[in-house]
Amino acid sequence: MTKEQISTYFQELQDQICNALEKADGNGKFHEDNWQREGGGGGRSRVIQEGKVIEKGGVMFSAVWGDLHEKMLASMGLTEKVDFFATGVSIVLHPQSPLVPIIHMNVRYFEMSNGTFWFGGGIDLTPHYVVEEDAQWFHNYLKNVCDKHNEAYYPKFKTWADDYFFNTHRDETRGIGGIFFDYQKIDETRNKEQLFAFVKDIGESFAPIYTHFMEKNKDLSFSEKEKTFQMLRRGRYVEFNLVHDRGTKFGLETNGRTESILMSMPPVANWVYDYKPEPNSEEEKTLGLLKKGINWT
Repeated sequence: MTKEQISTYFQELQDQICNALEKADGNGKFHEDNWQREGGGGGRSRVIQEGKVIEKGGVMFSAVWGDLHEKMLASMGLTEKVDFFATGVSIVLHPQSPLVPIIHMNVRYFEMSNGTFWFGGGIDLTPHYVVEEDAQWFHNYLKNVCDKHNEAYYPKFKTWADDYFFNTHRDETRGIGGIFFDYQKIDETRNKEQLFAFVKDIGESFAPIYTHFMEKNKDLSFSEKEKTFQMLRRGRYVEFNLVHDRGTKFGLETNGRTESILMSMPPVANWVYDYKPEPNSEEEKTLGLLKKGINWT
């Protein structure tokens, strides 16, 4: 399969996910912003705001190419200039309700003119309040998808997510994790078609996963206290994205498209100095579950 075929699939995946989210939201509509990259390529940024369930979110597609930036060359240990092609779909959704989780997904493909290529991606969930039943459902769903392709994937990629989505300056995970994988290349156990089939299954799991949580939790009542805690948890989400997230940092450092890069930010967030939850509260329980290595399956 060619890079153009992979890119076309990612456009179709963007369409499928946007349609499913609009139907589940019942009110919000995506607005499309088509853009061109000066060095080559472009994308379709689709943003939903002030929906019934989704307060702000984006489903972004891009396919860009050109000279590989010097920072990327250095990170890969390359000394000669090469061209690159990168395409993928990236999603972040911030709900209105503190009882509906934040979710992130990314699936991507990267190819260089020297013949090197790989796939990457993953899905992770950031509940404002961790509900163990929901966490178990989410992780079992991802495990089942992974196990269809390789039973080693879920434990490996789950650990990778725990390590990656970690606010080291807070000593806490961003949420309950999920799976994360990068630099997945062909080897003696898998070819390009098999890798792409896995990435497709991960991408196509997004809509059923998130619409499940939308439907399950959207009508639950909540208090002002829970809304306040949601703003604090959003603040921690912002901290991770700006301090630790490789994609965000690289995009801003290399003059990427700022509006698309910062689409992941929530519309409103808050920070309280030296916040301490009430003893034995749901807030304290949630903070106690934001740690690596929890077996949710």
